[in-house]
Amino acid sequence: MNHIAEHIKLILKSLPEKPGVYRFYDDKGTVIYVGKAKRLKRRVSSYFNKDHESAKVRMLVTKIRDIQTVVVDSEWDALLLENSMIKQFKPKYNIMLKDDKTYPWIAVTKEPFARVFPTRRPDAATMHLFGPYSSVKQMNILLDLIKEMFPIRNCKILRKNERPCMQYQIKKCAAPCCDLITQEEYQENIEKAMQIIKGNRKEVMRQLKTEMMRYADEWKFEQAGEVKRKIEALENFIGKSVVVNPSLTNMDVFGMDEDDDCFYISFLRVIDGAIVQAQTLEIDNRLDSTREDALWTGILEIQERLGGLSPSLLVPFMPVLIPEGWNLQVPQRGDKHKLVELAVHNAHFYMLEKKKRQDLVDPDRRNQRVLLALQEALGMKTLPRRIECFDNSNTQGEEPVAAMSCFIDGKPAKSEYRHFNIKTVVGADDFASMEEVIYRRYHRLLEEEKPLPDLVVIDGGKGQLHAAWNAIQALHIEDRLMMVGIAKRLEDIYKVGDDLPVYIDKRSEAQKLLQHVRDEVHRFGITHHRKRRSKTSIASVLDNAPGIGKILKTKLLREFKTVAKITAATEPELAAVIGPKKAADLKQYLSKC
Repeated sequence: MNHIAEHIKLILKSLPEKPGVYRFYDDKGTVIYVGKAKRLKRRVSSYFNKDHESAKVRMLVTKIRDIQTVVVDSEWDALLLENSMIKQFKPKYNIMLKDDKTYPWIAVTKEPFARVFPTRRPDAATMHLFGPYSSVKQMNILLDLIKEMFPIRNCKILRKNERPCMQYQIKKCAAPCCDLITQEEYQENIEKAMQIIKGNRKEVMRQLKTEMMRYADEWKFEQAGEVKRKIEALENFIGKSVVVNPSLTNMDVFGMDEDDDCFYISFLRVIDGAIVQAQTLEIDNRLDSTREDALWTGILEIQERLGGLSPSLLVPFMPVLIPEGWNLQVPQRGDKHKLVELAVHNAHFYMLEKKKRQDLVDPDRRNQRVLLALQEALGMKTLPRRIECFDNSNTQGEEPVAAMSCFIDGKPAKSEYRHFNIKTVVGADDFASMEEVIYRRYHRLLEEEKPLPDLVVIDGGKGQLHAAWNAIQALHIEDRLMMVGIAKRLEDIYKVGDDLPVYIDKRSEAQKLLQHVRDEVHRFGITHHRKRRSKTSIASVLDNAPGIGKILKTKLLREFKTVAKITAATEPELAAVIGPKKAADLKQYLSKC
């Protein structure tokens, strides 16, 4: 940005070299970006003192009309304040939680005879809250266990009754409405239920076993049997829940994945080797934010939702900023490492599932996303809506042909595919053949005044790419399209004039699109080449047959379809088509071939 308003220059000069948070405002006085800095002066000035590679940053800078800052004591304080201000102002260019779903919670009411139920309207004033749960199935399994173990009422209003309802008869409720259970006994059940929900299942198991032995010592075998049933239900649940070493307890795990638009932060809470809480956050990456910023955003959000985190956090990488009192670990092996891998896998799976859902709702959205990624990877000025790909093939220098595949808006346009028989090149000269085909293709489009493709892909390395570009230069259309080559061995992508390949993630959708375009031209070209060779082979055998002219050759091919079937035919079968004399001569000739 060459020109900076005078008041912006004054602000930049007066900024301190201290930690803090800065806010950028647009011409309407709206906060458009909030950022943190270890040194305010250096960080804020960097937006105006250099040319940024990111188009998003360049766009942001053009909209800045005012700057306000807050100085804090430490970089950690700056992170916390930044997180708070982002939630307050919701700036256009900041990373933002896209998680606008209302996740369910398990609520335990603060009543003398409490209820336990799921809710999407949590009220901390009247409820003890546990969650939120990203998996409704996981939450319902836990609620079913609670209902199986403890006779807790489910009626919304507790009224005094003379006779208990059906829930009491089937042992699903202790009937506090009929004073069949004391408040103290009922509260003991609620306390155990909350411990199980929190994940402290071993402690509840210990209490139940002590209670069972006490009943047995007192010869209260019916009550002891009832407690034993609860123990078995809890043991069955724990057996299905444990995923790692049971010695791993009270531990929070974070995993992470990302694509071009979002970060995905997966959270797992592990107690006694079992995952008791799981959730994935989706964070919109609006200004090329760092992975560390996204990770801290996720950690702080989970801390706020759950009301606190475990003393030990397992993370996929170690942030540069680690405040005092935080214990972060990046395990390299063992059970802890497996947990982090599981969290990372969850984040990756969430990302894939989100894209699948989007593609099902709007199939063209995926194609648009891939084309935008390809445009950015190749540095194109326009979206590569029309892509044409070329490939040569020949058999030991004979029958040279070429093929072209065409994709429009990321999808094969098979009616636009083309074959080319090489006309001016003798022998196996792939470079000259490619130059001929490219010149013929685009010379014809220019003559017919048809639009040129946005992207031309050459199946070959630098030599093939250079030869193809010679044709483009001869037609003077260098500035009207982009051309790249795919090296056959490593599948690297080369641009014209570049010694090093363009970096595109081999697993990315953009790379897969280019490979699909290339595979299609292979398939189309090989099919054509085989047909051409077959026709040539047939023609060469019959052309030399005595007494077989063009008319008789056509009759034979129409009747028998292939040379193999003509050769296998009996003399009477041949005579039925071309007569006895010529059939005898042809049969004798074919026996010598």
